[in-house]
Amino acid sequence: MNKENLKIIAEKLCADSKGILAADESTNTIKKRFDSINVDSNFETRRTYREILFKTPDLNKYISGVILFDETLRQKGSDDVLLSEYLISKNIIPGIKVDIGAIELEKNSEEKLTEGLDGLGKRLEEYRKFGAAFTKWRAIINIDTKKKQPSEYCIEANSYNLGRYAKIVQDYGMVPIVEPEVIMDGEHSIKDCFDVTSKTLKSVFKHLNIHKVYIEGILLKPNMVISGTKNEKQASVGEVASMTIKCLKDNVPDNLPGIVFLSGGQSNELATQHLNEMNKENTDLPWKLSFSYGRALQQPALSKWLGEDRNIESSQKALFHRSKLNSDAASGIYKPEDEKLIL
Repeated sequence: MNKENLKIIAEKLCADSKGILAADESTNTIKKRFDSINVDSNFETRRTYREILFKTPDLNKYISGVILFDETLRQKGSDDVLLSEYLISKNIIPGIKVDIGAIELEKNSEEKLTEGLDGLGKRLEEYRKFGAAFTKWRAIINIDTKKKQPSEYCIEANSYNLGRYAKIVQDYGMVPIVEPEVIMDGEHSIKDCFDVTSKTLKSVFKHLNIHKVYIEGILLKPNMVISGTKNEKQASVGEVASMTIKCLKDNVPDNLPGIVFLSGGQSNELATQHLNEMNKENTDLPWKLSFSYGRALQQPALSKWLGEDRNIESSQKALFHRSKLNSDAASGIYKPEDEKLIL
């Protein structure tokens, strides 16, 4: 493990108010996205769409890295150059999703456990040959207060796998993004989310330490502390920002280089507003606060593209604009009036 190199990569991924584009949707997930715009999801359309995203002019002003799906890492663009090589040529770091999805935690359980440790080292060796320098693993934690979920077992089992994953990745010279996502779907309050997120983060860092993971060589990709989508009382932007920061200060070590939030189903605008509020009100945090958004970055571009070549330029402008707004939010200088994009 080259600790210095891991630290350099981790810091670069969240430097200069830049963030990460998550383009690692599984085949099933991207099919749903394509269905929404009446585009058939196949090898070629997925390649075309992701090439449009990656080749957005000047994207590297605001995007430091891109998380790819296994299929995409192996694909070449229309110029017969690997998409990962193109990203590297633009000083954007390619990353790769390495978990293989979630299964039932136990028979007939609603709780989930993420898999993918078997054969991980061998896959990492291959991914490095394609230029990947960082990885992502997502754990799923659902809240259901009536059923007393999540269980201690769910949190501990997922935290153990995150710790083991991170150690293996670092041993292969790559930076692990650790993503324990407390899902926002549900009737729970923002306090419920705070409590579960706190317990989850505490467990995750316990297991990272047990596995002797080099904390300066990872990034954390957590949820924001937010009201459940079905809760009657939706917390304000200020409440979300203050409670998220308190949760992080209570549970995240100071030597972590950066925190790159997931959007978790928030609207494009709200995900940006929350990030901006955190950075605007907190200028002395020990870690960088940035973004690693998927749908909240891509949705405007997807809506503009509609599978038509004639819409490529407007699609790329939409992604560039959304990336700039989130970069501004990572500096605490976002303004709602800047949302208007003139094409």
